[in-house]
Amino acid sequence: MTINRSKIKTNKVRPRKKACAKRRRQLEHRRRLVGLGVAEEVVAKMNPREIRNMLKYPAKVTKSLEASQ
Repeated sequence: MTINRSKIKTNKVRPRKKACAKRRRQLEHRRRLVGLGVAEEVVAKMNPREIRNMLKYPAKVTKSLEASQ
C-alpha cells in the first residue's frame, strides 16, 4: 500500500489563532460599529457575537439608527 504525495506534503500541525490577534479583531469590530453611528456605551455592553451579527449588514444598522433618531 503506497502513500499519496498529497498525504506526505500536508502539515501535521495546524497553526492556531492567537489571543492577541483575537483581541485586535474585536477592537477593530467595535471601532467599525462606532464609525457606523452606534453609541460607544451601547457597543461596550455588547458581546462579540452581537457585534459580528450587526457588522454583517452595515446598511441595516445605519438605516435603523436613522429611523430611531
